[in-house]
Amino acid sequence: MSVGAPRGLASSGQKPITEIIHPLSTAEEPFSASVGGDKEAGLTNGTPVETSSPASTSSLFNRLQLDDELEADVRDPYILTETRDLFVTVDDPKKHVSTMETYITYRVSTKTTRMEFDLPEYCVRRRYQDFDWLRIKLEDSQPTHLIPPLPEKFVMKGVVDRFSEEFVETRMKALDKFLKRVADHPVLSFNPHLNAFLSAKDLNKRQGLALLTKVGESVKHVAGGYKLRARPAEFCAMGEYLDTFSQKLGTIDRIAQRILKEQSEYLTELREYGTVYSSWAGSEEELQRPLEGVAGCVSTCCGALEEQCENMSQDFLPVLREYVLYIESMKNVLKKRDQSQAEYEGRLEAAILRKQEDRTPIPIEVEKCQDKVECFNADLKADWERWQSNKRQDFKQLLTGMADKNINHYEKCQAAWELLITLLQDKQTEDKISETN
Repeated sequence: MSVGAPRGLASSGQKPITEIIHPLSTAEEPFSASVGGDKEAGLTNGTPVETSSPASTSSLFNRLQLDDELEADVRDPYILTETRDLFVTVDDPKKHVSTMETYITYRVSTKTTRMEFDLPEYCVRRRYQDFDWLRIKLEDSQPTHLIPPLPEKFVMKGVVDRFSEEFVETRMKALDKFLKRVADHPVLSFNPHLNAFLSAKDLNKRQGLALLTKVGESVKHVAGGYKLRARPAEFCAMGEYLDTFSQKLGTIDRIAQRILKEQSEYLTELREYGTVYSSWAGSEEELQRPLEGVAGCVSTCCGALEEQCENMSQDFLPVLREYVLYIESMKNVLKKRDQSQAEYEGRLEAAILRKQEDRTPIPIEVEKCQDKVECFNADLKADWERWQSNKRQDFKQLLTGMADKNINHYEKCQAAWELLITLLQDKQTEDKISETN
């Protein structure tokens, strides 16, 4: 597969460029999604679908469904035609201490049958800044694609210890997910920078590799002052969906953070509560067994609550944060697409104006700009479908896991209190027998 090759270009049946001034505002079909149980209209590999009206924000947001029957519809279109031949894993974090700095490295293991690699297996160690280097290189060389996000580099001093076991474990999982998403992508996985990251013993980040021809190189130099006439309906729907999804995730994240804080404070009080019962049992011979039972019950509830807090901080919140960062990445790609369209529209209008004045032909640069926009559209729509599919699976797993862990938490607490009731009933029976005798 060629890297960065324009897919889905309208090479056949396309109107001549001289017949249309703003094809992008009218030629694109609206992005469609169904509400409820109706089957979705897919955008396989960025191919537009026919629909009668643009999708609303609410209908797009309702695409987050957890039904098993949707799995066939949300399947990655590339998986149907390609066999996975690149497997990566990030694990085994190690702390390195030197006179200049202290840092963590992670083991990156690779297994592959691709001809681009000299060996079938590799094992290298990388630190966070190496992952950051890879992501920057992917953004530079594949501007039309959605690059998965990395966890934030900086943490607040005094709030999170970046060398703590919990923090390193959480970051390792995030880095592993990032690299797996890149390795599973049908275009990004063939990027030579990824090859160097996975196989090079010493990663020379300063020199790097010779960059591929940048599809969006001129995007950074858009004609000054030109305002985009109209974003196509399907991309407007994407932007509105991202705004709504971002608001929902932000609200859930803030509430979850507050719940976690309150649970942590409650856990501290609950531990002190159980200690009082243990101390009291030592000075009350007649009540010793019931008081010790209460202390043991509270201790069991403390353990269950502590596990619940860990699950929220290490499993639930990181997924929310990842998708907040994913939204920003998607918005950046949308912005680049808009810039590419604005450049094309500006060049086309100037060319048509010159043609009217002196009958000069439409320059080849305009056609190239149109190809870049169509490449952007095709790649963005394909990556959008991949992202929606991944999101459904991630949130299905997240919410199902959250439900199971909550059930497990309350079952442990219930079992502890039921055991205490049995203990108290046995104690009452013994006292009655003692009084009778």
